[in-house]
Amino acid sequence: MTVVDITTAGRKSGEPRRLEIVLHNIGGRLYISGQPSRRRRSWLANLDADPKFILHVKRGARADLPATAREITDPQERRQVLAEVARHWKRDDVDVMVQFSPLIEVTV
Repeated sequence: MTVVDITTAGRKSGEPRRLEIVLHNIGGRLYISGQPSRRRRSWLANLDADPKFILHVKRGARADLPATAREITDPQERRQVLAEVARHWKRDDVDVMVQFSPLIEVTV
């Protein structure tokens, strides 16, 4: 787990929207998730409208990297990735996470 910032384009305004979030490296692939919620996150809606964003590395090395998001909607793929995320967060509610957590794969 690494804390990073991401900057997305606002889906309505087009204005940059920056937020702090956790990046997971699982098997050499990069993922961003979040706590379970029935409400769709603004950052995820922004990436749905425009999957290109900036990944800001800020701990240790510093870099602003162009990246692309792919929302993971397939239940089997979600379960596989979120089981690893749950382990990192010491959670035991993978079923809830699969149902309600945002999840994207990041390509840099």
